[in-house]
Parts: sequence; C-alpha cells; structure tokens
Amino acid sequence: MSIAYIRLESFRQLKNARLLIFSLAVPLVMLFAFGGSFGGSGQIDQTTHLPWIVVTTLQMAAYGAMIAALSQSFNIVTERSIGWNRQLRITPLSGTGYLISKVVTAMALAIFSILVVVAVSVLSFHPHLTVGAWAAAIVGIWLGVIPFALIGILIGQFAKPEYAQPLFMVCFMGLSLLGGLWVPLQIFPQWVSNVAQVVPSYWLNRLGQMGARLDGDWLTPAIVLVAWAVAFGAFIIWRYRRDAARS
Repeated sequence: MSIAYIRLESFRQLKNARLLIFSLAVPLVMLFAFGGSFGGSGQIDQTTHLPWIVVTTLQMAAYGAMIAALSQSFNIVTERSIGWNRQLRITPLSGTGYLISKVVTAMALAIFSILVVVAVSVLSFHPHLTVGAWAAAIVGIWLGVIPFALIGILIGQFAKPEYAQPLFMVCFMGLSLLGGLWVPLQIFPQWVSNVAQVVPSYWLNRLGQMGARLDGDWLTPAIVLVAWAVAFGAFIIWRYRRDAARS
C-alpha cells in the first residue's frame, strides 16, 4: 500500500498548478532575467570559475527543487486539518510508509524541477559544460534536497492552516538568501557568509557547483546535510508518534 500511496501522491502533486508555478515558472523567469543578461557573453564567475550562465542555472535549479521539497508542508497541514492523517492510521499504510511517501514525493517533484530548469538553460543558452559535469551537478543538487523535504514535513506537522503560508515564506526566503540562490553572498558582510555556512541551502548550492566543476571537498557538504537530515528525521518521528498517541 505504501508504494501505491507514493504513486498516487506523486501524480496528484504533479497536477498542482500552484506548485508548478512556484517550482518551475519562477525559477525559469529568474533564469532568463539574471542568466540571460550574460548568457551569450561567456562571462566567467570569478568565485566558482564557472560560466556565469552555469552558476545561475544551478542556483535556479536548486531554488526550484527546494521549493518543490518544502511544498509538502501545505499538503500535510491540509491533511491534518481535515483529519486525513488519522484516517490513514486505520489503514494498512504504516506511519513510516506515510512519512517516506512525503519524502519520495518531494524528491520526485524536485528532480522534475531540476531537469526542466537545466534543459531550458542548455537549449536556450548553450552553456559550455560537459554531460558528465551536468549529471554530477544534477545528482548533487537532488540528493542535497533531502533535508528540505524533511523541513517541509516539520512545518506541516507543527503549523496551523492560517500560519502555514507565512512560515513557508519565511523559511524558503531565508534559506534562499543565505544559500546564495538569489544573489551572491560576496555582496554581504563577512558575518553573513559565516552564518550561511551553517544552513543546508548553502551546501545545496555548493554541491551543484562542485558537481559542475567535477572537483571539491564533497565530504564537508555531505556531513553537514546528513547531520541536518538526521536531526530533522528524529524530530519528525518524535512528533508523528506524539500525534499518533494523542489520536
């Protein structure tokens, strides 16, 4: 039943027009607005030593994937408000299956957003990057999205319907800004860059850049993102068991 629920949930989310607008339309508009300015000039980013359009593409791909992952919070809030999660507890679907279904759905939506943004960039701007580098960058961003899927579940478990939207906006805007997904962190004071290295979105961006260069210290971002995922996962399990015991 868990596999069937995952399949149905994924298809249902892919038909969510609002989600597609935020996870696809917004990153693509920003890609053409920012990347298009330098897409044909071959300008190189001095920090990453990658073509500017490649850096922008990876930022927008990570941005779209992060929104897709965080968006699970709205579904969970809605399900909790109408009592759907309580109904699921009396079905063969286990609590573990329910939570895994949310993560898998988030990852499915994230890879869809990543592939669309990269494909549009490649077809529109023809950036100079090997297939292997693109593949490594895509895989790096996709795996780095896991903590954000868990953040979305946490928001869904705690937020009331009237607070879900503001909490979502604060989370994704703060993570986008500190992750350098909107503007380079170099324009901020040094202390902002130091703080940014604690948040998962910074390392999500870094994974994409290291994949595109096919080099870098992969261990550091992996450790940071795994640590966040473990912490969020433990908190989610505790909260779910508490809710199940009360219902």
